[in-house]
Amino acid sequence: MVSPKLSIFARLPVPGQVKTRLVPAVGEEGAARIYARLLAHTVEVAKESGLDFELRVTGGEVEAFHSLFGSNVAVVDQGGGDLGAKMARVEAPALLIGSDCPGISVPLLQAAAGALDDRRVVLGPANDGGYYLIGFTEPVPFLFEDMEWSTPKVLPETLTRLAERGYGPAILPELADIDTGEDLAAWPEFE
Repeated sequence: MVSPKLSIFARLPVPGQVKTRLVPAVGEEGAARIYARLLAHTVEVAKESGLDFELRVTGGEVEAFHSLFGSNVAVVDQGGGDLGAKMARVEAPALLIGSDCPGISVPLLQAAAGALDDRRVVLGPANDGGYYLIGFTEPVPFLFEDMEWSTPKVLPETLTRLAERGYGPAILPELADIDTGEDLAAWPEFE
């Protein structure tokens, strides 16, 4: 099987435009600084994983990402629509992750890629009821349409939709994103 491409969904670390739920705890500048560290960590892990990867960015700031990570890093605009529409545009086989999960690691990404050798879908559950990673070997638009994103319903609804269509996904260990001041307390190295 062809190895999946890793797509990292990212934003520029601009104060007031990233990690807004962190702002009450650390301010706009602090939230942007923390996000920049998380994004750099995610890109470094992707490089070390040996997987082919790209940054999927919003806002048409392709050159700004090249100046942050080098022109040899592939940068693709996410396009319009909600998160589901943006995720559905990624061609299979693929692994999709965000850029705010400090627990992401090389072994985890390699395990996710390996899981697609005998499963059509792999999921990395997040402790907030969503997921930090989804991978698929074929298009799965039904997972991205009419989803209530950023709610605790995302993972249960995803699992229901998979079960209804006979998919048995591989499940990775649960991890936490950094979304709030409470989340950050567990990861002081990103503060």
